[in-house]
Amino acid sequence: MQKFTTVELLRDIKSVTMAADRHPVAITQHRKPRYVLMTYDEFEAMTSRGDPRRVFGPNEAPKELADIILPELDRLIAEGRDADG
Repeated sequence: MQKFTTVELLRDIKSVTMAADRHPVAITQHRKPRYVLMTYDEFEAMTSRGDPRRVFGPNEAPKELADIILPELDRLIAEGRDADG
């Protein structure tokens, strides 16, 4: 990711925004990344995807997910019993 300082942004906004037209750029302040400048279209695309993480309550998980998780939980429970004697 290309980086620009806040001073560079103030002095040459045209170059910084032209760079952001190609790819998001980092804006640094006191040598640390503080902001990201990107096109509005990129921002919209990023935020419209949403957060893929999901929490399920008891009996809410989709069958495909439960089929993966339950055998592993059973195995871990069995291992715990074996370790306790």
